[in-house]
Amino acid sequence: MYEERASRLAGAVLWTNTPSAAPGALPVLPDGCMDLLWSDGRLLVAGPDTRAHHLDCPPTAWAGIRLFPGTAPALLGVPAQELRDRRVELADLWPACEVRRLSGRVAAAAQPAVALEELALERAAPPDRALRRLVAALAAGRGVADTADELGLSARQLHRRSLTAFGYGPKTLARILRLQRALALAREGMPHADTADRAGYADQAHLARDVRQFTGLTLGVLAHPRAGHTESGANRSTPLPSGSSTTAYR
Repeated sequence: MYEERASRLAGAVLWTNTPSAAPGALPVLPDGCMDLLWSDGRLLVAGPDTRAHHLDCPPTAWAGIRLFPGTAPALLGVPAQELRDRRVELADLWPACEVRRLSGRVAAAAQPAVALEELALERAAPPDRALRRLVAALAAGRGVADTADELGLSARQLHRRSLTAFGYGPKTLARILRLQRALALAREGMPHADTADRAGYADQAHLARDVRQFTGLTLGVLAHPRAGHTESGANRSTPLPSGSSTTAYR
């Protein structure tokens, strides 16, 4: 069972999940976010995905805080590109003695997700307003070049800052956020051709190619899971600016 709620940390979401043991679970999909995770006495970090992540661990309870796109690297002290498409132990990033202390703190908490939130609140850096404007613009379907101009950044500067903050360049971020727009619309029951048009794709075939490239599945399976496909990880709403609601799995 998956549950989530807004965090006290701006743009973040707390979630807990006990995944199904059923075969054919849907993978975690790219969404622009990074998570701080707790499971089986371990603190881990889920890096930014550029492809679907298939869970290969036994079913177990998880708790996490999903951080607003681009904010995790400042909290963790690690550029996002070093964690791209990876799940790593927090002890690989921070001193082992510090992680042991924090693990004990989370283990002793009545609600591990709340303990993760407190940890993030203590270490969070002030928001980077330029990065938040970038996410908001791309989530709304604005072009990368126009957004760079609005931010007063050259293409090279924007690419460099995006690698550090998101783990990939702004064009990849824009495609991932567009994919999430499409998933949200399709899950609301919108026909696929209309979904492609509303989400900003050239046509339905373009949408289908992007879905297949990023997820390895079809839009029909992702929008309406049926027998043989159960939702794994977190069926979640990515914390994007108002008006750009998306849904993904972590």
